[in-house]
Amino acid sequence: MKNLQHTPVEKEIKPINFLFHRAEVKINDLINQIPIAKELFKEAVKLDLHPTGPIHWHYIGFTGVASKPFLLEVCLPIANVPNDYDGSFHFKRTENFKSISILHEGGWDEIPKSYEILKKCVEKHDYQPIGITREVYINADFADPQANVTEIQMGIK
Repeated sequence: MKNLQHTPVEKEIKPINFLFHRAEVKINDLINQIPIAKELFKEAVKLDLHPTGPIHWHYIGFTGVASKPFLLEVCLPIANVPNDYDGSFHFKRTENFKSISILHEGGWDEIPKSYEILKKCVEKHDYQPIGITREVYINADFADPQANVTEIQMGIK
């Protein structure tokens, strides 16, 4: 695995508008959530919304325990939130998001290594995790997973 950014950095992400899908899942269910991204793009096109960034997955209450369910939001950043939406997805505008961030380059099967780097950084600097982690899929290459680039943002106080 090659990390584009070996050292985690503290950063604050400004508010973002999202079209999103929320589901309670377990680790083994994650593979079934991949097609949701395509559906979000279809809905954005149908509503004439302007996508403003790559797909995010927001993990809420994820502990790493395979049998424990958590909330997953598959999110598409968009320019504006419509006022009168009545469809199968949701909209939100986030608050500022303070995080410890690292870029992971390579297959998602190797992503636990990047999470370990983040966890060690959190412990070393006594950061207080808030129980929300974002994965931003800068490049998701299903033909060549080694070309994947994912930014992991672990939320902190």
